[in-house]
Amino acid sequence: MRGGILGMVLSVILSGSVMAQDALPPDKGIEGVIRQQMDAFLADDVGTAFEFASPSIQGMFRTPENFGAMVRNGYPMVWRPGDVRFGDLREIGGALWQKVIVTDGAGRTFVLDYRMQQIDGAWRISGVQILPAPDVAA
Repeated sequence: MRGGILGMVLSVILSGSVMAQDALPPDKGIEGVIRQQMDAFLADDVGTAFEFASPSIQGMFRTPENFGAMVRNGYPMVWRPGDVRFGDLREIGGALWQKVIVTDGAGRTFVLDYRMQQIDGAWRISGVQILPAPDVAA
């Protein structure tokens, strides 16, 4: 059931991704929020990690424990990230998306897109999608 709800939410959020993309300069505030949330997951502090989620995400999962279970099961590379690098920050359909390249403990690399929302002057994460890995020629 949760997977279906998450899929519906992601499809609504992702519908803007087909619109034009405008590259923006890096934003240390956005990068800091993403890094702090990952650090909280590494410390098994789902309460702190939950605070970095937007109110809509918090409302969907209701408790830090529900949120933590979703991340642990659906985004293990975020739950236990290894190397984390930041790619482009883009504006897509009026929303800000931060590309994040994560290498997990097994050495697999993932490209994630974080949808960011500013609420009362603070950045919050309002969605994450796993992007297809780019083809790499040998």
